[in-house]
Amino acid sequence: MGVAQNMLSSSACALCFLVLFPALCVAQDTYTPSRATYYGSPDCLGTPSGACGYGEFGRTVNGGDVAAVSYGLYKNGTGCGACYQVRCTIPQKCTEDGVKVVVTDHGEGDHTDFILSARSYSKLAQPNMAKELIAYGVVNIEYKRIPCQYPGYNLMFKVHEHSRYPEYLAVVMIYQAGQNDITAVELWQEDCKQWRGMRHAYGAVWDVSNPPRDTITLRFQVSGYAGTQWMVASNAIPNYWKAGIAYDSALQLA
Repeated sequence: MGVAQNMLSSSACALCFLVLFPALCVAQDTYTPSRATYYGSPDCLGTPSGACGYGEFGRTVNGGDVAAVSYGLYKNGTGCGACYQVRCTIPQKCTEDGVKVVVTDHGEGDHTDFILSARSYSKLAQPNMAKELIAYGVVNIEYKRIPCQYPGYNLMFKVHEHSRYPEYLAVVMIYQAGQNDITAVELWQEDCKQWRGMRHAYGAVWDVSNPPRDTITLRFQVSGYAGTQWMVASNAIPNYWKAGIAYDSALQLA
């Protein structure tokens, strides 16, 4: 099958996915009980060295309301970028809504599912109660997964800083909206007319050696409440790509 037919078929699936997804992918209604703690940082934001590979994006995304999560939620990296509503359950000390956090790292404390940035942890507390909550160190919480929202942003492919033009390309997806996981990434190999799988290096980072020298078309597999679908980002990365630059996919997952 030629690239045009391949891409037409995949685009049709993507269009169907985009139409159906809002109706099928609804936020989880029930909360799951767990525990949370926090980590320190000079500015109370996230860390640029998290296990998801986001770099500076992982420090500042969502205003710094971010979290490292346990292995079960990290999902070997496919849980990176997921959003959760987290609220603590200490009477008279915790807010009703808690805080919305984005997963940017992997880490486990004392039987915790979440290690929050200090900024996020403080937002669990009622006004003037943050110091008391911090004094606990670890608190009982409940959480649920919710759709991520990035108004004004499409999904973007950032070329990881470790990439080396032209022989090694690593990409990380940022501004991943909706409530789904990216579980596979492939690029179109024009010379042999087929999709070539990228390796899941770690976290949200996917890489490949000897990428095509032309403009790169990517397709990625998403898994969520709507099932598993492929989406195609045509000409997603220019032929003369540069490490550290993020390229707009012109797509969004929700």
